[in-house]
Amino acid sequence: MNHSNVLALTMGDPCGIGPEIIAKLFLADAGLSVDGLLVVGDPAIMRRALGWTAGQLPVVEIDEPADLWSVPSGCLPVLRPPDLPTDLIQCPVGQVVPLAGAAAAACVRHAARLALRGDVSGLVTAPLNKQALAEAGIAFPGHTEMLQACAQGPAGLPPVRMMLANDALKVVLVTVHMSLRNALEAITFDSVLQTIEIVHRAAAAWGQPKPRIAVAGLNPHAGEAGAFGDEEIRLISPAIEAARTQGIDAHGPFAPDTVFMRARDGQNHPGEFDVVVAMTHDHGLIPIKYLGLDEGVNITLGLPFVRTSPDHGTAFDLAGTGRAKAASMKAAVRWARRYGLTGA
Repeated sequence: MNHSNVLALTMGDPCGIGPEIIAKLFLADAGLSVDGLLVVGDPAIMRRALGWTAGQLPVVEIDEPADLWSVPSGCLPVLRPPDLPTDLIQCPVGQVVPLAGAAAAACVRHAARLALRGDVSGLVTAPLNKQALAEAGIAFPGHTEMLQACAQGPAGLPPVRMMLANDALKVVLVTVHMSLRNALEAITFDSVLQTIEIVHRAAAAWGQPKPRIAVAGLNPHAGEAGAFGDEEIRLISPAIEAARTQGIDAHGPFAPDTVFMRARDGQNHPGEFDVVVAMTHDHGLIPIKYLGLDEGVNITLGLPFVRTSPDHGTAFDLAGTGRAKAASMKAAVRWARRYGLTGA
């Protein structure tokens, strides 16, 4: 075993359900192999989370990912970041706490450093709280932007995109965490083409070297030949054509209210497309979240390492109750193993 088999699970906001759903992964009845999994977080927080789940696993603190292979089976290995705030156990569960936001960010940054050094193959990130991040002075609205900054190199920020995936549907977004007004300005020929290119490159890692990409329009009926808006004519269609000249199997623009049904893959309904590119956050995420959060996974495309996450938030109302479900976190680990161990 070596670093290429190791995934770092960041604990997320310690006041939310992140530590609990991670703890549940390590229990014997979770139905998931925990070989090669380590937690980047606070050992005391993870011990408390195990108590919420009635788990009896010992928590073993490690200093480096390589130490994982000397941890006895039946233990939960935790690597504490050097800049993790102290006294997190005093933060009230189920509330927005700036210190908890700072802790969640510290775990993400350290896990990213481990991935960039090649000490781990990828990250699976438990939920953080955007308000707690902001109140802690963290200048990023979420994981995607924070990890993009961590991966910045001499050429600048790597272009990244958010993909939400489950067994039935994969959706990639051109614009993410911005107001709808600003998103409309961010939809350009270049941003649409770049999204299609990122999807095409990334799909090879999950076993689809020539994915069928459907591109959703922006306007009702994909603009109805300009009657309801001309973004499809001016921006989206030319980007699709440019992608096709590169040998990319891209199609559209299609009406946003029907393309997701066409792409959905089911037992008696094989999907027409492998991935849908959507222009805005809610255009793309409403249909996939409607299918259910239990198996949904958030995947960041374009990073130099793999990053997946469950498709839900910190669920402060469930924190500390032992009732949080780990299904989406389990799916995120499976996706990271499927997508990550072969490369981003």
